[in-house]
Amino acid sequence: MNLTLKIWRQPHATAEGAMHTYAVGDISEDMSFLEMLDVLNEQLLGQDEEPIAFDHDCREGICGSCNLMIDGQAHGPEVTTSCQLHMRSFKDGDEITVEPWRSDAFPVIKDLMVDRSAFDRIIQAGGYISANTGSAPEANSVPVPRDQATRAFNMATCIGCGACVAACPNGSASLFMGAKITQLGLLPQGQPERDSRVVGMVGQHDHEGFGGCTNIGECTAACPKEIPLDVISQLNKDLRTAIRNGH
Repeated sequence: MNLTLKIWRQPHATAEGAMHTYAVGDISEDMSFLEMLDVLNEQLLGQDEEPIAFDHDCREGICGSCNLMIDGQAHGPEVTTSCQLHMRSFKDGDEITVEPWRSDAFPVIKDLMVDRSAFDRIIQAGGYISANTGSAPEANSVPVPRDQATRAFNMATCIGCGACVAACPNGSASLFMGAKITQLGLLPQGQPERDSRVVGMVGQHDHEGFGGCTNIGECTAACPKEIPLDVISQLNKDLRTAIRNGH
Protein backbone atom coordinates (compact mmCIF):
# COMPACT_ATOMS: atom_id res chain seq x y z
CA MET A 1 0.00 0.00 0.00
CA ASN A 2 1.00 3.62 -0.52
CA LEU A 3 0.58 6.11 2.31
CA THR A 4 0.98 9.79 3.10
CA LEU A 5 2.41 10.46 6.54
CA LYS A 6 2.15 13.76 8.40
CA ILE A 7 4.75 13.50 11.17
CA TRP A 8 5.77 15.89 13.95
CA ARG A 9 9.43 16.90 13.63
CA GLN A 10 11.26 18.71 16.39
CA PRO A 11 15.08 18.74 16.40
CA HIS A 12 15.43 19.10 20.17
CA ALA A 13 13.50 19.91 23.34
CA THR A 14 13.71 23.71 23.11
CA ALA A 15 13.24 24.01 19.35
CA GLU A 16 9.96 24.78 17.65
CA GLY A 17 8.33 21.79 15.99
CA ALA A 18 6.17 21.40 12.89
CA MET A 19 4.34 18.76 10.90
CA HIS A 20 6.21 17.37 7.87
CA THR A 21 4.64 15.35 5.08
CA TYR A 22 6.21 12.19 3.64
CA ALA A 23 5.13 9.68 1.02
CA VAL A 24 5.96 6.03 1.61
CA GLY A 25 5.16 3.13 -0.68
CA ASP A 26 5.23 -0.66 -0.99
CA ILE A 27 4.07 -1.11 2.60
CA SER A 28 2.84 -4.60 3.43
CA GLU A 29 -0.34 -4.89 5.49
CA ASP A 30 1.55 -7.44 7.62
CA MET A 31 4.09 -4.86 8.77
CA SER A 32 3.80 -3.33 12.22
CA PHE A 33 3.46 0.43 12.46
CA LEU A 34 7.04 0.71 13.67
CA GLU A 35 8.31 -1.41 10.79
CA MET A 36 6.55 1.01 8.46
CA LEU A 37 8.43 3.88 10.17
CA ASP A 38 11.65 1.89 9.73
CA VAL A 39 10.99 1.78 5.99
CA LEU A 40 10.44 5.54 5.96
CA ASN A 41 13.67 6.12 7.89
CA GLU A 42 15.63 3.97 5.42
CA GLN A 43 14.14 6.10 2.66
CA LEU A 44 15.17 9.30 4.46
CA LEU A 45 18.71 8.04 5.07
CA GLY A 46 19.00 7.22 1.37
CA GLN A 47 18.13 10.84 0.65
CA ASP A 48 20.69 12.13 3.20
CA GLU A 49 17.90 13.37 5.45
CA GLU A 50 17.67 13.09 9.23
CA PRO A 51 15.67 9.97 10.22
CA ILE A 52 12.63 10.33 12.47
CA ALA A 53 13.36 9.69 16.14
CA PHE A 54 10.83 7.51 17.96
CA ASP A 55 10.93 5.35 21.08
CA HIS A 56 10.94 1.55 20.90
CA ASP A 57 12.55 -1.40 22.63
CA CYS A 58 10.94 -4.85 22.86
CA ARG A 59 8.44 -4.42 19.99
CA GLU A 60 6.36 -7.10 21.69
CA GLY A 61 3.83 -4.94 23.55
CA ILE A 62 5.61 -5.41 26.88
CA CYS A 63 7.94 -2.49 27.59
CA GLY A 64 5.62 0.47 26.95
CA SER A 65 8.23 2.47 25.03
CA CYS A 66 6.42 2.92 21.71
CA ASN A 67 4.42 6.00 22.65
CA LEU A 68 2.77 7.46 19.54
CA MET A 69 -0.37 9.46 18.85
CA ILE A 70 -1.68 8.04 15.58
CA ASP A 71 -4.54 9.91 13.91
CA GLY A 72 -5.28 11.57 17.23
CA GLN A 73 -5.52 8.31 19.18
CA ALA A 74 -3.02 6.97 21.70
CA HIS A 75 -1.33 3.97 20.03
CA GLY A 76 -3.69 4.27 17.06
CA PRO A 77 -7.08 2.82 16.08
CA GLU A 78 -6.68 -0.54 17.84
CA VAL A 79 -6.50 -1.17 21.60
CA THR A 80 -2.88 -2.27 21.57
CA THR A 81 0.61 -0.79 21.66
CA SER A 82 2.01 1.06 18.65
CA CYS A 83 4.50 -1.75 18.00
CA GLN A 84 1.68 -4.30 17.85
CA LEU A 85 -0.50 -2.16 15.58
CA HIS A 86 -0.35 -3.61 12.06
CA MET A 87 -0.77 -1.81 8.79
CA ARG A 88 -3.81 -3.91 7.96
CA SER A 89 -5.66 -1.42 10.18
CA PHE A 90 -5.17 1.17 7.41
CA LYS A 91 -6.10 1.36 3.73
CA ASP A 92 -4.09 2.07 0.61
CA GLY A 93 -3.92 5.81 0.02
CA ASP A 94 -4.59 6.76 3.65
CA GLU A 95 -3.13 9.91 5.16
CA ILE A 96 -1.87 9.17 8.68
CA THR A 97 -0.94 11.79 11.27
CA VAL A 98 1.75 10.79 13.78
CA GLU A 99 2.53 12.90 16.84
CA PRO A 100 4.26 12.48 20.21
CA TRP A 101 2.27 12.04 23.42
CA ARG A 102 0.23 15.16 24.17
CA SER A 103 1.03 16.14 27.76
CA ASP A 104 2.91 18.97 29.45
CA ALA A 105 4.24 16.38 31.90
CA PHE A 106 5.82 14.45 28.99
CA PRO A 107 8.00 17.09 27.25
CA VAL A 108 9.25 16.30 23.75
CA ILE A 109 12.91 15.25 23.54
CA LYS A 110 13.12 14.96 19.76
CA ASP A 111 10.53 14.32 17.03
CA LEU A 112 8.21 11.61 18.41
CA MET A 113 10.23 10.91 21.57
CA VAL A 114 9.01 12.27 24.92
CA ASP A 115 10.46 12.27 28.42
CA ARG A 116 8.29 10.02 30.60
CA SER A 117 10.55 10.17 33.65
CA ALA A 118 7.67 11.81 35.57
CA PHE A 119 6.24 8.28 35.89
CA ASP A 120 9.52 7.11 37.44
CA ARG A 121 9.36 9.89 40.01
CA ILE A 122 5.77 8.98 40.90
CA ILE A 123 6.90 5.41 41.56
CA GLN A 124 9.87 6.66 43.58
CA ALA A 125 7.44 8.69 45.70
CA GLY A 126 5.68 5.57 46.96
CA GLY A 127 4.98 2.91 44.34
CA TYR A 128 7.03 0.21 46.03
CA ILE A 129 7.23 -2.08 49.06
CA SER A 130 10.28 -1.48 51.26
CA ALA A 131 9.76 -4.33 53.74
CA ASN A 132 12.76 -6.66 53.73
CA THR A 133 11.34 -10.09 52.90
CA GLY A 134 14.71 -11.84 52.76
CA SER A 135 14.90 -14.75 50.37
CA ALA A 136 11.86 -15.72 48.32
CA PRO A 137 9.26 -17.17 50.73
CA GLU A 138 7.39 -20.39 50.11
CA ALA A 139 4.43 -19.52 47.88
CA ASN A 140 1.75 -20.61 50.35
CA SER A 141 3.34 -19.15 53.52
CA VAL A 142 1.33 -15.90 53.22
CA PRO A 143 -2.25 -16.76 52.22
CA VAL A 144 -3.77 -14.35 49.70
CA PRO A 145 -7.35 -14.94 48.49
CA ARG A 146 -7.40 -16.05 44.88
CA ASP A 147 -9.55 -13.16 43.66
CA GLN A 148 -7.23 -10.62 45.29
CA ALA A 149 -4.13 -12.29 43.89
CA THR A 150 -5.65 -12.38 40.41
CA ARG A 151 -6.67 -8.71 40.54
CA ALA A 152 -3.23 -7.70 41.85
CA PHE A 153 -1.61 -9.59 38.97
CA ASN A 154 -3.92 -7.95 36.43
CA MET A 155 -3.08 -4.49 37.77
CA ALA A 156 0.63 -5.35 37.61
CA THR A 157 0.29 -5.73 33.83
CA CYS A 158 0.31 -1.90 33.49
CA ILE A 159 3.39 -1.15 31.40
CA GLY A 160 3.54 2.58 32.14
CA CYS A 161 3.34 3.55 28.48
CA GLY A 162 1.46 6.78 29.19
CA ALA A 163 -1.43 6.17 26.79
CA CYS A 164 -3.83 6.98 29.62
CA VAL A 165 -2.27 10.43 30.03
CA ALA A 166 -2.15 11.12 26.30
CA ALA A 167 -5.80 10.10 25.84
CA CYS A 168 -7.12 12.04 28.83
CA PRO A 169 -8.41 15.55 27.99
CA ASN A 170 -7.05 16.65 31.39
CA GLY A 171 -3.69 14.92 31.02
CA SER A 172 -4.26 12.93 34.22
CA ALA A 173 -2.15 9.94 35.24
CA SER A 174 -4.78 8.65 37.66
CA LEU A 175 -5.21 5.32 35.86
CA PHE A 176 -1.47 4.66 36.04
CA MET A 177 -1.37 5.55 39.74
CA GLY A 178 -4.57 3.65 40.45
CA ALA A 179 -3.16 0.48 38.91
CA LYS A 180 -0.02 0.64 41.07
CA ILE A 181 -1.86 1.57 44.27
CA THR A 182 -4.50 -1.13 43.75
CA GLN A 183 -1.88 -3.76 42.97
CA LEU A 184 0.17 -3.13 46.12
CA GLY A 185 -2.87 -2.49 48.32
CA LEU A 186 -4.22 -5.98 47.63
CA LEU A 187 -1.11 -7.71 48.99
CA PRO A 188 -0.19 -8.24 52.67
CA GLN A 189 3.30 -6.83 52.06
CA GLY A 190 1.77 -3.58 50.81
CA GLN A 191 -0.19 -2.72 53.94
CA PRO A 192 2.46 -1.04 56.19
CA GLU A 193 3.05 1.80 53.70
CA ARG A 194 -0.44 1.98 52.24
CA ASP A 195 -1.27 5.46 53.56
CA SER A 196 2.12 7.06 52.90
CA ARG A 197 2.21 5.45 49.45
CA VAL A 198 -0.95 7.06 48.12
CA VAL A 199 -0.18 10.46 49.66
CA GLY A 200 3.34 10.46 48.23
CA MET A 201 2.31 9.33 44.76
CA VAL A 202 -0.60 11.76 44.45
CA GLY A 203 1.58 14.62 45.69
CA GLN A 204 4.27 13.82 43.11
CA HIS A 205 1.63 13.43 40.39
CA ASP A 206 0.36 16.94 41.04
CA HIS A 207 3.88 18.36 41.33
CA GLU A 208 4.76 16.95 37.89
CA GLY A 209 1.91 18.90 36.30
CA PHE A 210 -0.51 16.09 35.46
CA GLY A 211 -4.15 17.13 35.41
CA GLY A 212 -6.99 16.02 37.64
CA CYS A 213 -9.32 13.12 36.87
CA THR A 214 -12.95 13.90 35.95
CA ASN A 215 -13.90 10.28 35.16
CA ILE A 216 -14.24 10.76 31.40
CA GLY A 217 -12.94 7.23 30.77
CA GLU A 218 -10.71 7.90 27.76
CA CYS A 219 -7.78 6.52 29.77
CA THR A 220 -9.11 2.99 30.12
CA ALA A 221 -10.43 3.02 26.54
CA ALA A 222 -6.88 3.65 25.26
CA CYS A 223 -5.05 1.38 27.72
CA PRO A 224 -3.36 -1.50 25.84
CA LYS A 225 -3.53 -3.65 28.99
CA GLU A 226 -7.20 -2.81 29.65
CA ILE A 227 -6.69 -1.51 33.18
CA PRO A 228 -10.24 -0.85 34.44
CA LEU A 229 -11.53 2.57 35.46
CA ASP A 230 -12.45 1.41 38.97
CA VAL A 231 -8.78 1.53 40.06
CA ILE A 232 -9.23 5.31 40.21
CA SER A 233 -12.04 4.78 42.73
CA GLN A 234 -9.64 2.66 44.78
CA LEU A 235 -7.02 5.41 44.51
CA ASN A 236 -9.49 8.00 45.81
CA LYS A 237 -10.68 5.68 48.59
CA ASP A 238 -7.11 5.05 49.76
CA LEU A 239 -6.35 8.79 49.65
CA ARG A 240 -9.40 9.67 51.78
CA THR A 241 -8.46 6.97 54.30
CA ALA A 242 -4.87 8.22 54.47
CA ILE A 243 -6.03 11.80 55.11
CA ARG A 244 -8.38 10.62 57.88
CA ASN A 245 -5.44 8.76 59.41
CA GLY A 246 -3.46 12.00 59.57
CA HIS A 247 -1.12 11.58 56.57
